[in-house]
Amino acid sequence: MVDEDRARGERGGPRSQTDVVVEGIKRMLAEGVLRPNQKLPVEADLARELGVSRGPLREAVRALSLMGVLESRQGAGTYVTALDSSVLLTPMAFLVDLQRQPGAQALHAVRRLLETEAAGLAALHADDEHLAGLRAALEDSTDAARDVSDPHAFVEADIRFHDLVATASGNPVLASLVHAFAGRTARARVWRAIAEEGALERTLQEHRAILRAVQERDPDRARLRMGHHLLAVEDFVAGPDGSGAPDGADEVG
Repeated sequence: MVDEDRARGERGGPRSQTDVVVEGIKRMLAEGVLRPNQKLPVEADLARELGVSRGPLREAVRALSLMGVLESRQGAGTYVTALDSSVLLTPMAFLVDLQRQPGAQALHAVRRLLETEAAGLAALHADDEHLAGLRAALEDSTDAARDVSDPHAFVEADIRFHDLVATASGNPVLASLVHAFAGRTARARVWRAIAEEGALERTLQEHRAILRAVQERDPDRARLRMGHHLLAVEDFVAGPDGSGAPDGADEVG
């Protein structure tokens, strides 16, 4: 049973029974009572354990399913998922997509920190397959840059390049965080490709420099190249007068 203290929020006020269930299941996962891919206890037993009624229990299970923590299997019950970071961080992508100025600028600064470290790690851990993928993405970007009438193809290759650098870091959580920022930046990258003269060629040059540093196994240079690349993006987001680009149209990078 949850005690009275657990039925209260951080500020001392009463919490809803749904919140109690969410916190209870999180605690069970943290303590190893529940493990990835394990089936949840039957509804009546779990409700009794957490000290709640079945209605709030079902609401909490639905909420945790949307978060990727639980999954309902037809005819088999409810299970803990594999708790894969790429799934659990999906709400982060939703948050990023909703940001507008000035919050978008703060997010771009965080993106720069994440991708700078990812580039350094990629220089240490990238294998032949990663390098081949990066070269292919760069070639696709180069081909797409020749057709300025359709910036979307360039942006797709651009996003793939950044995702591959993050994957090559060898840290799946870091890669998932980098990927979470990609959704919002897609529209923005198209805007910069159209609005800023020379943006595509500069992006290509910067990507080539990043790739060279990764291929040469030089983590410090890889970090510097990625940091320089993304600082240019932040300058575009802020704009010359600090007002930033239009909402949803912040960058190419």
